[in-house]
Amino acid sequence: MTILFRRLLLTVLVALAFVAPASADEAALRTIIAKFATAKGFPATEAIVRELAATGDTSVERPLAALAEGNLYFRKADSAVFIGAEAGQAVKLADPLTGAEAGEEPKAAVTKVRVNNTLRRVIRDLLGTLTLGSDDPAVRIAAAETMFRTPDPAAIPALDAAIAKETVSSVKTRLEQARASAVLLSDLPEAEKLAAIDVIASRGDREALSLLTAYEASSQGALKDAVSAAVTRMNATLALWNAGQNIWYGLSLGSVLLLAAIGLAITFGVMGVINMAHGEMVMLGAYTTFVVQNVIRTTFPGLFDWSLAIALPLAFIVAGGVGLAIERGIIRFLYGRPLETLLATWGVSLILQQSVRTIFGPTNQEVGNPSWMSGAFDIGELSITWNRLWILVFSLAVFFLLLFVMKRTPWGLQMRAVTANRRMAASMGIKTPWVDALTFALGSGIAGIAGVALSQIDNVSPNLGQGYIIDSFMVVVFGGVGNLWGTLVGAFSLGVLNKFLEPYAGAVLGKILVLVLIILFIQKRPRGLFALKGRAVEA
Repeated sequence: MTILFRRLLLTVLVALAFVAPASADEAALRTIIAKFATAKGFPATEAIVRELAATGDTSVERPLAALAEGNLYFRKADSAVFIGAEAGQAVKLADPLTGAEAGEEPKAAVTKVRVNNTLRRVIRDLLGTLTLGSDDPAVRIAAAETMFRTPDPAAIPALDAAIAKETVSSVKTRLEQARASAVLLSDLPEAEKLAAIDVIASRGDREALSLLTAYEASSQGALKDAVSAAVTRMNATLALWNAGQNIWYGLSLGSVLLLAAIGLAITFGVMGVINMAHGEMVMLGAYTTFVVQNVIRTTFPGLFDWSLAIALPLAFIVAGGVGLAIERGIIRFLYGRPLETLLATWGVSLILQQSVRTIFGPTNQEVGNPSWMSGAFDIGELSITWNRLWILVFSLAVFFLLLFVMKRTPWGLQMRAVTANRRMAASMGIKTPWVDALTFALGSGIAGIAGVALSQIDNVSPNLGQGYIIDSFMVVVFGGVGNLWGTLVGAFSLGVLNKFLEPYAGAVLGKILVLVLIILFIQKRPRGLFALKGRAVEA
C-alpha cells in the first residue's frame, strides 16, 4: 500500500510540473518581451532592450540576438512575440526564451520588429555585458574584449560587479582593461583616468595603442601628457615586436629557401652541374601531393590528415626517379661543359612544365592543409601560423638527416670524396658515374619533398618552381657551393634580410638589393661563406 501511495504521489507531482505556470522570473521576462509588439519607434525599442538586459538573466540573449539579426516578430492576432525564420510565403515561429518550435504563420499574419544599426550596436554591447556572468572563462574573456574595443561608460557598474566576483586572474585582468577603456570616455575624475591610461598601456598591444592614440587627440593637460608618454612607450615596445615578427617571417622564408636549395647544393657541389630544372623537381613534388590528396578525398577521406605523410615518400620517389632519368639520359654526356648543361636542363624544365600543363591544366590546383597545420597562435605580439612552423621544423629535420647521411654513411663519404677530388676518388675505386647519378637523384628527391611542404603555403601550378630557382642559386653561391652548413646559414640570412628590406624597398626591389649585395659579397669571398676544402676545389 505504501509503494502504491508513493507511485500515486510521484505521478501527481510530475503532472503538476507539466501544468504549473512559468516561474515568476520567466513570467517577468515574457512580460518585458511582449512590449516589443507595442513599441513605437526605435527609442522605445531600445528602452525595452535595456530593460531586458538589466534583468541580468542570460536567457534574454536569444531574443536580443534575434532582434539584432532582424528575426524577431509579433503576431498581429494576439501580439505574441516570437523568433521567426522566413520559409517561402510563411514564417516559422519559435519561443523567444526557449527556442521551442511554435508553429508557422503566413507572412501577412506577423510583423517584424524593426531595428537599425544604432540599436544593433546597443544590443551588441549589452550582450557583452550579459556574458560577463558566464560560467565559461573563455566566454567572459571574449565579452571583456568586446567591451574593451567598444567602450561604454554605462557598462562601468556591470564591470565593477564582474571584477569584484572574478576569481580567474587572466579574466580579471581583461575585465580591468575593459573598465579602463570605458573610464576614458566617462565623466569620472582625472585621477581615475590617469590610472586607466596606465592599465591600458600595460596591455601593450596594437588595440590598446589605437585606443590611446584616439583618446590623445581629444585629451588636454595632464591627461594628454600621460597619454603621449604611454603612446611613446608602446610604440617603442611594438617596434621591437615588429622586428621580432620580421625575424620570424625571415626564418619562415629561409626554411622555404633551405628546402628548395639544399638539393641543389648537393648536385651543384658534387657534380658541378647548373641544373635549371631543379625548380621543376619542386613542382613535381607539389603535384604529387595534389594527386595523393585527390585520391584520399575520393576513396579514404578519413586519412586526409595523413595525406602529407603519405605524399612525402611518393614525392621523393617521383622527383628522384625523374632526376635519375635526366642524369642518365642527358647530363652524363655533358660533364665538363657547364654552359651546355645549363641549356639542356633549361630545355628539360620547359618540357616538364608543358607536360604538367597538358596533364593537370594551366590553372592553380587546390592542396588542402591538414588540421594540424591549420590556424595560428600568438606569442605576445607575434603571430605564428602552424603551417610555417611545421615547415621550419621539417626543413631543419631534412637538413640534419642529410647531414647525417653525408657525414656518417659510406655513400656520404664517397660523395664527399668525389666533391673534394674526383680523379683521386676514381683511382681509389669509387664509381664516380654512379655517385653522380645517385647524387643527382638524391638532390631531385629532396626537391620533391620540398614541393610537398611548399604546397601548403604557395599556389600549386606549373610555374611553382620558377619562383624558387634563382633564390636557390643565390643561397648556394652565398653559403658556399656544396657546403650544407653554408646553405643553412645562407638561406636563413637571405630570408631575414629580404623581410627587413621589403617594408622599405618593396618585394621586387628588395630582391634586387639582395642580389646586388650578394654580388658585392662574392667579389670579396668568391667561394661563399663556407668554402669547401680539397685539392680539386682549390685548383
